[in-house]
Amino acid sequence: MDFQAIIDIANYSDGVLYALAFLQVLALAVILDRSWYLRRTIMGGARLVADVAGYARLSGGDLAALRRRAARLPEAVVIDVLLDGDAPVGRADLEGRMDEAIMLAAPRLDRRLWILDTIITLAPLLGLFGTIVGMFRAFSVLATPGNAPTAVTGGVANALITTAAGIFVAMVGLLAYNGLSNAARLVMHQMETLRTLLLNRVMITRPHGDRAAVAAE
Repeated sequence: MDFQAIIDIANYSDGVLYALAFLQVLALAVILDRSWYLRRTIMGGARLVADVAGYARLSGGDLAALRRRAARLPEAVVIDVLLDGDAPVGRADLEGRMDEAIMLAAPRLDRRLWILDTIITLAPLLGLFGTIVGMFRAFSVLATPGNAPTAVTGGVANALITTAAGIFVAMVGLLAYNGLSNAARLVMHQMETLRTLLLNRVMITRPHGDRAAVAAE
């Protein structure tokens, strides 16, 4: 199939195939962006969790070093709670503050995934719409004198291509969406793991309202 044949098929669907091509490009852009971000985040988070697990106790200097290592990782917000001079003293209060930080950071993980979710639903419907438009064109051949009924079959075949294209776009989007959603859940698990590790390794020695101090035993 040459390029001109593809153009003819796209025009046969009144441009629906062009719209599906745009959705595919948009989906791939989201997939590449989120895959790169989540992959780096998972790898960095795994190293950070392993580093914290290697400590028996964490001092203020250790926390500062871990914070520098975390850089722009989502897990950094959990460490920030312990370094905050206005953070509460009690373990239960600290745990609640860390939960707040995790919930506030969570929207960064599934950013733009709603676009994939929309494409997964929209692409098959758009493909079906293109097929219906193409079928109208195909059967209108019968209304033109001199055209044989067999001419309809070629038009029907062209019309069905948009449905196949819509399903293909949706399948690619669905596989990527499930994989990215699972990666986002893994990052959330790493943040919760880091919270537990930090709480089990720090000793709050300051009075309430003073700057956080974490003493190593």
